[in-house]
Amino acid sequence: MMIKETSLRRDPDLRGELAFLARGCDFVLPSRFKKRLKSFQQQQVQSKPEKKPGTPPPLPATATPVPTQRSPSPPPAPVIVTPPPPAINIPRFYYPHGLPALGPAANHDIVITAIETAFTEFEEEKADIYEMGKIAKVCGCPLYWKAPMFYATGGERTGFVSVHSFVATWRKLLHSCHDDASRFIYMLSKPGSNYLEQEDFIPLLQDIVDTHPGLTFLKDAPEFHSRYITTVIQRIFYVVNRSWTGRINMTELRRSNFLQTLALLEEEEDINQITDYFSYEHFYVIYCKFWELDTDHDLYIDFKDLARYNDHASSNRIIERLFSGAVTRGNAVQREGRMSYAEFVWFLISEEDKKNPTSIEYWFRCMDADGDGILSMYELEYFYEEQCERMERMGIEPLPFQDLLCQMLDLVKPESTGKITLSDLKRCRMAHIFFDTFFNLEKYLDHEQRDPFAVQKDIDNEGPEPSDWDKYASEEYEILVAEETANEQLHEGAFDDDYEAEELQVPGEIGNKIEKLVISDLTA
Repeated sequence: MMIKETSLRRDPDLRGELAFLARGCDFVLPSRFKKRLKSFQQQQVQSKPEKKPGTPPPLPATATPVPTQRSPSPPPAPVIVTPPPPAINIPRFYYPHGLPALGPAANHDIVITAIETAFTEFEEEKADIYEMGKIAKVCGCPLYWKAPMFYATGGERTGFVSVHSFVATWRKLLHSCHDDASRFIYMLSKPGSNYLEQEDFIPLLQDIVDTHPGLTFLKDAPEFHSRYITTVIQRIFYVVNRSWTGRINMTELRRSNFLQTLALLEEEEDINQITDYFSYEHFYVIYCKFWELDTDHDLYIDFKDLARYNDHASSNRIIERLFSGAVTRGNAVQREGRMSYAEFVWFLISEEDKKNPTSIEYWFRCMDADGDGILSMYELEYFYEEQCERMERMGIEPLPFQDLLCQMLDLVKPESTGKITLSDLKRCRMAHIFFDTFFNLEKYLDHEQRDPFAVQKDIDNEGPEPSDWDKYASEEYEILVAEETANEQLHEGAFDDDYEAEELQVPGEIGNKIEKLVISDLTA
């Protein structure tokens, strides 16, 4: 049964009943509904007009459309075909082993020929470590590259290097390494490594100790060889290894002056004139300072020993941070409660030259107690508390922390309010005053008594002046030498007095006679 939609719209009661029935599960029409539905359908049939056969249905009345004048369409735009951009040829700019020379490779053959000619002057065309100096010069390298060359070509195993093994190694090096830094690391590092560790420098420095004219006096004191070598290695890593990894890579070596300083050893016979890395006077100062603190002379010092340095100038809280491992380099684990001689080298240089970039990083790590890379106001107050206690014991009224904090913030001018970062301290050029304020009372009081205009003059001075470390080492060396000379003269004077007393000793009878003569002369 089909029910038209229009019929349902005209009978709202019918729609309502249908909706009511649709809510049920079974669609069953009751009798009353059937009757109403039948009557409704009859009315629909009667209301339709009768159609005569052949009469077309009337047309609907539609308005006659008025033709509108259409504007002519614009001509189609020409399609512009954009050609693809040409391929940009970016030249290579990263050469980890140095920029290759633009000249022909035949230059390598010239060097190899010169090396083979140099080896013919040696017996059986074999060179020992001392004869390698001539080979180093033929290769265009500094004299003291001879030890790395000797060990890189297998000389350690046999005690000499043959022409064939050296040429094979050098030819490979010329094709893979194109600058001094990469060649130096290639020869001195372990096989397969592209970095230098501390023990890699031992053969080089031992050769310098054995052959440099400025260190000939060490031949009679072999026990100091290892001490001097340890000192030089620590100074090298202190300056060169800016990444604090304990490994010197090619980039760090290129940025440093180490290779240039190493080349100067050949020209300068007085090694003390080369203050960077190799100065024996600097080694003497460092070792004497350590020897004074190391009372049991086991080459380790503890907390109490280090606290005695410079008459207890450093605070206990900063020393605690030193022994906590805050400045341990690389993956090495610091011995609990003890500082080695190598670590003392870092401490002494950092303590006496707080303008050095490595020194700023050294003390920043110590003061950054929570290791978040920021010196907060709480950390500054923690270190300043002990300074106040020490000043009060000395009868000095300390500056309140709030006032001191304002001074330090004006001094450093940090980028973020209330946070001092490592870059802030390096940029302000006043890091030495900042650090001394919080953990070195003696130097802090010196800064307070100094003319502020003199401090600003030191900052503005851009001339090539010796570093604070060079000044300290020079002054301390003179003091140590003067003390040593005085002790020797005192010892010699005591020895001469004893010798003269023995010579002037006379028998008792003669002595009595002389005494009587003197008395008689006085009474006459």
